[in-house]
Amino acid sequence: MDFEKHTYTERVVNYIKECILNGTYKPGDKVKELTIAKELSISRAPVREALQVLIQEGLVIWIPQKGKFITKLNSEQIRNSYFTGGILEGAAVAQSVDLYTDRDCKRLEAINEKMLEVTESKKSFEAFAALDDKFHKILLSKIDNDLLKEFCKRSCQGISKFLLYKYWIAIFTPDEVYARHKKIVDALKERKADKIEQVIRAHYIDIGERITKAKEKADKEAA
Repeated sequence: MDFEKHTYTERVVNYIKECILNGTYKPGDKVKELTIAKELSISRAPVREALQVLIQEGLVIWIPQKGKFITKLNSEQIRNSYFTGGILEGAAVAQSVDLYTDRDCKRLEAINEKMLEVTESKKSFEAFAALDDKFHKILLSKIDNDLLKEFCKRSCQGISKFLLYKYWIAIFTPDEVYARHKKIVDALKERKADKIEQVIRAHYIDIGERITKAKEKADKEAA
């Protein structure tokens, strides 16, 4: 991996996120600064800074006397994370519903078409994760409230959705993935605040329930 000095921290953050998505790092795994520094042939300083960024985002936790670990969520935390994410993102988009343009809606539709293609072809969930992240970034792009956007990321976008993407391909058929996101775009086109808020909230709550059940089933089978 080619690192430029002024982007070391950002690139280490992206590297660790890639490791989470591809399964190199699993929830609960210990993250060692020295190991990452050796893998990337860099000093420990940017790795330490990157881990602080990930701690702020909620993807990594620090336990005194033990070290830093990839966040591991239990069933209740997963449900709460998605429920909170749905409320926050739904309210945020509803508040700014008149700011979305026809071009925004077309961009969302194009991303949704690509998500359908990815799920139908059974490509890596990393590709799907990138598209879903892009979809929701567009939804949050009109929000003029940095604190609200940060809470949205911490409650769902940056934590449970990221850590649990591997379950998505298994719990949703390609048609379901497409239909669920199309429902959001269609509601956005209507420019009705109460409608888009309801749709986004339901979208997240349903995902939370499905992923919780999928994770519990996987944990049982692995026990």
